Amino acid sequence: MSEEDNITGNGSSLLEVEELKMHFPVRGGLFSRQVGAVRAVDGVSLSIGKGETLGLVGESGCGKSTLGKAIVRLLKPTAGSVSFKGHDITHMGQRALRPLRQDFQMVFQDPAESLDARMSVGELVAEPMVIQRMGDRQQRRERVAELLDRVGLPRSASQKYSFEFSGGQRQRIGIARALAVNPDLLVLDEPVSALDVSVQSQVLNLLMELQRELGLSYLFIAHDLAVVKHVSDRIAVMYLGKIVEMSGADELYRDPHHAYTEALINAIPVSDPSQRRDHEPLEGEVPSPINPPPGCAFGHRVSAPGYKESIEMDIRLKEIAPGHWVSNCPCCVGQQSAGGNIES
Repeated sequence: MSEEDNITGNGSSLLEVEELKMHFPVRGGLFSRQVGAVRAVDGVSLSIGKGETLGLVGESGCGKSTLGKAIVRLLKPTAGSVSFKGHDITHMGQRALRPLRQDFQMVFQDPAESLDARMSVGELVAEPMVIQRMGDRQQRRERVAELLDRVGLPRSASQKYSFEFSGGQRQRIGIARALAVNPDLLVLDEPVSALDVSVQSQVLNLLMELQRELGLSYLFIAHDLAVVKHVSDRIAVMYLGKIVEMSGADELYRDPHHAYTEALINAIPVSDPSQRRDHEPLEGEVPSPINPPPGCAFGHRVSAPGYKESIEMDIRLKEIAPGHWVSNCPCCVGQQSAGGNIES
């Protein structure tokens, strides 16, 4: 069994992603020829089991949202594979993909942008059912009322328009819309980052309640590690298009091994003002995804002493403890860890 099979579960998971790449061409010159590529996602492997939440964290621009869109096939991957319930959907045409789309849905970061302001809430929530030809008009109307109840909105909301609601209420509409076709997996792209803190907790509690009731699986994309820890079973840390560490949520916070993971955890604000945490902002600039440096991208950014050692290495995830995977980079991870030698 290969290392990639171990990471992705080797067929036992609801979702399996193997060595996924999403490169966008950069064109220039008189004839607009391709002169390069933005490596937004550059060889990501992960899996999600039934009823599980995998948190995906990293700085803005690291490729998290692009990965989510590639998984649900809003973008066609450049390379690698995406399998859902044992079906390889990587290169499926839209006609073949349509019946499977009801099993995986996406909730976007900004509900004001993702909800058509010209459609009533009832039409917005019912639209996925119309596309999938589920039920007749009366059955869809009843389903809309049931979904609004479930997400904590009055049934009368179906007659109004999305711009008449607050940000938190609009996100509830987006969640109801995603649930309309009874999916098994929701890709949640920064679902609470645009909301006030007080509203964030309400939406997070709703998502966790829905997961318990419906047995949903989540890919929870966010940059707020405190939020991700609260909702996730496992966490994958992403930097410049690659996963650099992945483990159970509690273990990752208790015993991070990659320097980037440690930096993100140290940057979490402390709620108690009497407690001080020594924290220095990350130095350097994030390398360009068009022209990434050879070797370890994070080591290059922070001018790590061992960076030169990583240039000739084939940097991959290594399992240092059961379920705990870390990039085998000599400049970002110690030579020895509690789980053994990561360079082996």
